[in-house]
Amino acid sequence: MNRFKIGLVALAAVALSGCGAGQNAQTTSQEPAINGNSVNVNKVAVRDIRIQAVQTGDAIQPGHNVDLVAVAVNQSPDTPDRLVGITSDVGTVTLSGDGRLPAAGILFIGVPEGQEIAPGPTDSNNAVRATVNLAKPISNGLNYSFTLTFEKAGQATVQVPISVGSAPRPRQS
Repeated sequence: MNRFKIGLVALAAVALSGCGAGQNAQTTSQEPAINGNSVNVNKVAVRDIRIQAVQTGDAIQPGHNVDLVAVAVNQSPDTPDRLVGITSDVGTVTLSGDGRLPAAGILFIGVPEGQEIAPGPTDSNNAVRATVNLAKPISNGLNYSFTLTFEKAGQATVQVPISVGSAPRPRQS
């Protein structure tokens, strides 16, 4: 009887130890903790895409301007690109600044809250401002569709959240 119990315990131990075999650990595909969304457009990686706005009521109403903020990285070592446009069904997006994306360089879209210039080294990087004139109300907790178009990489559509930023919120009375 003892041999039977020992054999059963040994068999259970072998069976349980093999349950995780061949499985990926949760951390192998863990995404970075950033406020916005991300999308890849061929060799261009766009990260931390978000609408930068402070909502004080039920929604941010049409007619208001909000900024789109993101970082585009050209992963091609030898082919430059250019951001040619951004469209959205929530409003017209106006680009101002230098939309060129150097080979192996960075394009900062917008200026993160609390900074006066785009972050990072300036030698192989550019910055552009993307202002959205709202045609529809937007609200925190929802995502909104934006399509980014690059001259060579093409276009991609991504769902973009609102980032309320770090500024103190006005007090409600």
